Amino acid sequence: MGPGFGENDSPRWPLRGRAAIVTGASRRAGIGYAVARRLLGMGASVVVHHHAGHDATQRWGADDVGAVLDGLREVLRVEGPPGARLVDVGSDLAVLGAPEALVAAAVAEFNGVDVLVANHARSAPDGGLGDLTAEVLDGHWAVDARSVILLVQAVAGAHTPGRAPARMVLLTSGQQKGPMPGEIAYVAAKAALAGVTATLADELADRGITLNTANPGPVDTGYATGAAHAAVAARFPGGQWGEPDDPARLIAWLCTDDARWVTGQVIDSEGGFRRH
Repeated sequence: MGPGFGENDSPRWPLRGRAAIVTGASRRAGIGYAVARRLLGMGASVVVHHHAGHDATQRWGADDVGAVLDGLREVLRVEGPPGARLVDVGSDLAVLGAPEALVAAAVAEFNGVDVLVANHARSAPDGGLGDLTAEVLDGHWAVDARSVILLVQAVAGAHTPGRAPARMVLLTSGQQKGPMPGEIAYVAAKAALAGVTATLADELADRGITLNTANPGPVDTGYATGAAHAAVAARFPGGQWGEPDDPARLIAWLCTDDARWVTGQVIDSEGGFRRH
């Protein structure tokens, strides 16, 4: 365990002494990577979860996990406080027991967990009505909803009295603000997270743990190209997509004591995106 756990008296490092888990941080173009950079720069020790095998099946492809970790280590070296550390864990969180094993790994390193950012998600395969199968629906449920709820449960169970108040942030996808054609399985699972946010937050409140859900809106992580990329850009003021660090700013703030009075909320961070 690093020095000063539970201490939070540095304006430069508001998360100094805190241990965080950030899931789905296997691509330098992704939101998870941007969040991990933010938390490291704010003083946290971070367990970075990655599953490059998922990315390799997607049209944008996998990143070099070694390069991802090197980038994060550089942030820690330049911006982090003495004693802060970076640990990485690779796993498929759809596998039974994997969410609990990830939390156990963090506890073994840092004697507890103070921050959870559940950023990971399954993107494909998916479909509209007429294309869906039970396997597709179950696959999205297992990754996008079930594993997240199990992570919340495991972190809550590992949080001990005397540590800093824990902060949890889930990610949804704006499905409550309009249709997402061809993504029924993904939308259903992400909607479950938005729908369960208030209930999870209520169950955690008496333990001094806050839980919120962020909708990052359309963020340019490399999944859209060509005409599709231009069409989405045109719906933003100024014609520019969100960048990964845009939602990362909100998510990182929700992990600090400045957000201690915010819990049970689904917060949109969409930069004025227009659906009509």
